[in-house]
Amino acid sequence: MNDSKSRASELLFREERSIISDAAKSTYKGKNVLVTGGGGSVGGELVRHLSKLSPKKIIIFDIYENCAYELFMELHHKYGATLDLVVEIGSVRDRDRLEDLFSTYRPEIVFHAAAHKHVPLMEHNGREAIKNNILGTYNVADMAEKYSAEKFVLISTDKAVNPTGIMGATKRIAEHIISCRSDSKVGFCSVRFGNVLGSAGSVVPLFMRQIAEGGPVTLTDKRIVRYFMTLGEAAELLLETGAMAEQGEIFILDMGEPVRIIDLAEEMIKKYAPEGVRIDILEIGLRPGEKLYEELLVNPEIHEKTHLSKIFIERENPKTRAEMERIIDIFRDFLAKKPEKTDSITIKNLIGSILPEYIFTP
Repeated sequence: MNDSKSRASELLFREERSIISDAAKSTYKGKNVLVTGGGGSVGGELVRHLSKLSPKKIIIFDIYENCAYELFMELHHKYGATLDLVVEIGSVRDRDRLEDLFSTYRPEIVFHAAAHKHVPLMEHNGREAIKNNILGTYNVADMAEKYSAEKFVLISTDKAVNPTGIMGATKRIAEHIISCRSDSKVGFCSVRFGNVLGSAGSVVPLFMRQIAEGGPVTLTDKRIVRYFMTLGEAAELLLETGAMAEQGEIFILDMGEPVRIIDLAEEMIKKYAPEGVRIDILEIGLRPGEKLYEELLVNPEIHEKTHLSKIFIERENPKTRAEMERIIDIFRDFLAKKPEKTDSITIKNLIGSILPEYIFTP
């Protein structure tokens, strides 16, 4: 829907926050900026915001050409020749393709948004989550160091905190890949999000479609609560933390109180249901890997404020590079096995042996 972003902000249950500072804006002026997964919801919104900040060049890197092309055409129509924007198609799994990409464009700032993000799908596509979320992150981080990028921002998720699903667990390991590089000349950081209203796969488009069809609106569990932010907030948080990145930090946005999904569903029905049409809410049960309650902090007692009141840093003892290299080798060896030897239970046990906080159901 064309007005999905405005609808999302109406459903936030708090005031939408604008946090981008003038100092952060200056970080991107005249720079080559690479956005992996740049055709996706968050990556695309980030590109839109970057387009306003006078970068030298923006490189959209995505494996899915349709959304990347649509974004390119949108921004080309808006900015014309005043914006140097290119689309490159490829996968973060492919080191040779990344080598070509980095050697060609020499990006000074890298935003890594490319990832598999759907919790239930990754429960039975664990090999792909390992390839994309773990090895893909490792590959892009390696290239950022090799080609002397200034900043690297990993887009993570609240589902990485005490994960119960393969997706969240692989994103937590991706955070470790970034935090172990605190000695790097590249300013590495991770940014941990809650749910982004209006993004692809979020509940807002699903609920809107169900309401338009006359219902029912389906909830996995009426007790579920989630932290929410808008696409605009997500993009601005990335820009701000990208400017602050120095030594493998994990940045978190103060997103206010979590929202009950049933409250969101009821509010959407009230706002958007056709007059006189009764829309029922149907509880269908938790999906594989899904949690009732999400968290933003691994160690709630160990975090600190930044110069911006709404952005915090979580402090942890990072793994060493040597430890992460051993873990990456374990995953490479595992993926070299035949797929029938790497079923979901085996994958979960492997990840659990590496990530003690991963609590899963076999």
